[in-house]
Amino acid sequence: MTDTQTSDGLPIRLLHDRVLVQLEGNEGERRSAAGIVIPATASIAQRLSWATAVAVGPNVRAVATGDRVLFDPDERSEVELHGREYIMLRERDVHAVAAKRVEPDSTGLYL
Repeated sequence: MTDTQTSDGLPIRLLHDRVLVQLEGNEGERRSAAGIVIPATASIAQRLSWATAVAVGPNVRAVATGDRVLFDPDERSEVELHGREYIMLRERDVHAVAAKRVEPDSTGLYL
């Protein structure tokens, strides 16, 4: 590992409460549950986006590398590293972290 490259292969070291994420899939068209194609221009309400956290700063408490996070795409800063597009967020801009799925052979959750 060199001074300019972190252990996860990115040429960047995040500071404070920053979260570096990579978008999942395409931001443009999407499909409804019934299979209807909805164009990107047909937005009725503000839509949040899912992304995967690829790096987190030292003061981030609720997000870990590899977590799926939900955020508002209007509150983002884009950055390109090694030819790939990433989004830089503050931890407070992350609205939710996806829950881990229950294993298929487990008994589920007990309340």
